Order: sequence, then structure tokens, then C-alpha cells
Amino acid sequence: MDLERERGITIKARAVRTTYRAPNGSSYQLNLIDTPGHVDFNYEVSRSLAACEGVLLLVDVAQGVEAQTIANAHLALEHDLTMIPILNKIDLPSADIEGTKQQIKDVIGLDPSDALRVSAKKGDGIADVLEAIVSRIPAPQGDARSPLKALIMDSWFDDYQGVIVLTRVIDGAITPGLKLRIVSTGKVVTVGEVGIFTPKREKCDGLHTGEVGYVVCGIKRVGDITIGDTLTEADRPTANPCPGYREPKPMVFCGLYSSDTEYFEDLRDALEKLRLNDASIRYEPESSLALGFGFRCGFLGLLHMEIIQERLEREYGLDLISTTPTVVYKVTLTDNTIIEVDNPTNLPDPHHMLSVEEPYVDATIMTPEAYVGPLLALCQERRGTQNSLTYTGIGRIMLSYRLPLNEIVLDFYDRLKSCTQGYASFDYEFAGYQAASVVKVDILLNGETVDALSFIAPRDVAPFRARRLAERMKKEIPQQLYEVAIQAAIGHKIIVRETVKALRKDVTAKCYGGDITRKRKLWAKQKEGKKRMKQMGRVTIPQQAFLALLRIND
Repeated sequence: MDLERERGITIKARAVRTTYRAPNGSSYQLNLIDTPGHVDFNYEVSRSLAACEGVLLLVDVAQGVEAQTIANAHLALEHDLTMIPILNKIDLPSADIEGTKQQIKDVIGLDPSDALRVSAKKGDGIADVLEAIVSRIPAPQGDARSPLKALIMDSWFDDYQGVIVLTRVIDGAITPGLKLRIVSTGKVVTVGEVGIFTPKREKCDGLHTGEVGYVVCGIKRVGDITIGDTLTEADRPTANPCPGYREPKPMVFCGLYSSDTEYFEDLRDALEKLRLNDASIRYEPESSLALGFGFRCGFLGLLHMEIIQERLEREYGLDLISTTPTVVYKVTLTDNTIIEVDNPTNLPDPHHMLSVEEPYVDATIMTPEAYVGPLLALCQERRGTQNSLTYTGIGRIMLSYRLPLNEIVLDFYDRLKSCTQGYASFDYEFAGYQAASVVKVDILLNGETVDALSFIAPRDVAPFRARRLAERMKKEIPQQLYEVAIQAAIGHKIIVRETVKALRKDVTAKCYGGDITRKRKLWAKQKEGKKRMKQMGRVTIPQQAFLALLRIND
């Protein structure tokens, strides 16, 4: 993807097939999946691991073990997969092979004695990796004579062929012309084309037990396919379908609106097609007085949100506005019912609430020793509680903190990279809910609430954040012919006010000389006219102002 090249990260897992001819003349078929590393795309990793027999754990000997390496290694161990540690970039002058081996042992708990030394850039040690795959990782287990059982790993939409399904065959085989049943929906389809990726797309005569490839069945409706579902023969179905994938739980929510409300249906279609390719997105329709009709979308993290927004704009030609990202709060009402609030406008009045709980995460940060001071200060500023601080050798430290998710969805990752010059790595996992003292801050323009700008913040920092937002709004909202009052309110109490001064036309420009009372009359008339305009006038916020106000990394 263009986005992957530009950002230098992996966003989507990719499956390819290659053939390895061993020195002894034997030939082996290898089905490989390259997965992302970032915590926001953890769902891609877990899906890939469910289709594999083993993993290559790649560690950069110049950087050492990173936070994402630990998280993904534990995922692989949960799936009980064979793991081959690989020490990459051994050709670099800063490579510390022995120190990295010790880190693998201490931090991950793997035996590093059989770790392979590789330089992917120079091609050194690649033959050893291929030999290790063949000798250490078990071949796929399955029965070619049993009824077809195939796991749907991924899917995407093609304008000409409809839904294309990426599948791993566990039992049986898929051949063109075969009638398939989608287990969860019961829909019967006919296989039109079968193929593999090498990495280019190639047709083949069939997919057999243990193989990974794509299937085209003429499915036109996006809702007919679910990632993690099972494909089987219509006439001879399997008795035990695949268990499927654990449902991803969105952590960050924001509203997505088209800059022009007439493209609402296009946004709906685009989200539907994109969800086919990324099952971790959640969305439902919502409306805003300021922005019109749009969707409330749930994402696994902030980077995931940015990527989805960018993909919608690039792949589907949409022009989008996003509201401030929020997390899900659990609110206990006075009648003891518990509700989940992912939109600030839905937070009940304080006198209707008994308590509010916010989500917390356990964060792991790997950093060089020199940057520990600024990192501790950053975590403290974001209401974090330190769990542990561990030296992992070669001048690196592993920090463990419990942090409110609301404090890391905005600019935490950027601040972390800034204060460590890009050397730190960051990973987190959900740690449950804890009691919180939070309030809803409403933004008003000339007395009218702009619902898209409401936000939830801790009670003690709410006035500061409201002040910052009001100051930015003052710069962005163009002057009107009348005064514009920008206010921030908690409940019915105004806590911040900024004023955009009125455009002042020089009504006395044509008054040459004469008595001062002539000018005073003109000024009084102008003042009266502006007061009348203010009563009738409605402030329009230009799209550029919204984009500047809701920019996440500001």
C-alpha cells in the first residue's frame, strides 16, 4: 500500500507462497504471512497466528527487544506455536549480538542458544532460516479426504469480481466449480476462480490441505462474509467448523462526517467495503447539529483511526471531517443501571450519575537509559502509576505503567517519540476500568452549543483544556460583522470566554470636518445595527477551522 511505503510501517498482513529447494534436492512449499508490529494492528497478528504452525521472531540487534516484540511473542506462545528467534542486522557497526541474546532470554523467556544470525540486507544467513523453517516448524496437519473445512483469514472487495476471500484450507480441497456453504450465514456459492499470491496474484487449479490462497465466488453483498468464518462443501459439510476469531473490542471512538452532507451514502458504502478488509472497525450512524449526518466509528487505537480515515479519503475519494477522539466510559446512574458512553454529548447530567469509570491500560515502554527522566515525567503528567522499572542490559530499560486510556489517545505517542528522539517503543493492553472524576465540557458560540466540539476531561484539567481550545477557536473563526462570544461550560457554569471582535467598518470615512456630533450619530447607528445582527446572526464555522480545531496531533 502507498500508505505503508510513506509511513514505513506494515498495516495489513500479507500472505504469499514460495517454493524452497533444499541442498539435498528436496522441494518444499512455504506459505508465509508478514504481519504488522504496531499495537493498533494487533488484531491482524492474532488472525495470522491462528492460521500458522510456527513463527519467526525477528529482533533488530542494534535496537534490541522492543515493546511490540514482547506483546507479539506472548501472543504466539498463547497459540502454542513453534518460535524461531532471528537476530537481524548483524552487519551494522552498532550490533550487540550477545546483549540482544540476553534480552531475549530475560524479557521474553526464550532460549536464545539456537537463535539464527541474519543480515537481510546482505543476504547472509537466509539459507539457515529456510532450513530452520523446514526442520523445526511442523508441516500443516489435515485430512485431504475429509469434508472441506477452510478458515476465512481476510477478504476485500473488487468492483468486477465482488468479494474475494483469502482462506487457509484445513481439511479437504477447493477447486473451481465446487459449491461452497458459508457456515454462519448458510449461503451457498459456486467457486469461480482459485489462486495464490507469489506475491503477484496467480490462478491455480485448486487449494489443497494446508495451503493458503484466494477464492472468488461471485459474492456481491459485503454482509455475506465474516472474517474468521468457515467455508465448507454445500453437499458434504464439515461436522466441526473453525472456532473463529475473538471479536476485537474498539478502544477509541470518533465521529466521521463528509465535508458535504450529500456524500453521506458514499461514506456508508465506503465504510461497509473497508470493514470487509478490516473487521476491527465498528460504526453506526449519528447526526450532529454542526456537521450533519455521519457515523460514530470505533477503532483499536489512534494510529488505526488515522489510517482508516486516510484510506477512506484515498481509496474512495471522500473528503472527511473527524471529531475529537474519545474512549468508552462506564456510567452508573442513580437507579443503579450501568450505561456505556462513547460520545461526550451522551454523558448524562451530574445529578443523574452515581459514578463514572474510565478505561485503563498497562503500558510497556522500552527505552535507552538516557531518556528515562523525561519519560517518567511524561507518564506522571498523564496520571500514570508506575508498576515496574527493569534494566534489560545493553543500556536499555523496560518501564511498566498503568495509564488512563483517555490520556494516551491524543498525543502521547508523539510526545513519547519526541522526548526519546524516536528510540523508545510503546505497547499496551487493556487493564479494566477504574473510578474517575471527569466532567463534560460544552463549547458554545454566541450561546449555541456546538455538539461536535464537546469533550470529556478530568475535573482538575478541564478548565486548562477548555482555555486552550477557546484560544485556538479565536484564531480560526473568521471575524463577523458582529461580536462572536466563544464560551466553554461545565453544566450551566461558564468557565472560559474568548471574544472574536467584530469587523469594524469606518462609517465616518466620508465625514470631512463639521461637528463631532455628526460622527457620534453614525457610530450609534452602526452599534444599533450590529446589535440587531447579533440577535439574528448565526456563526458559521468554516471547514478549515474544524480541521484545525480537531487536528489530533496539535
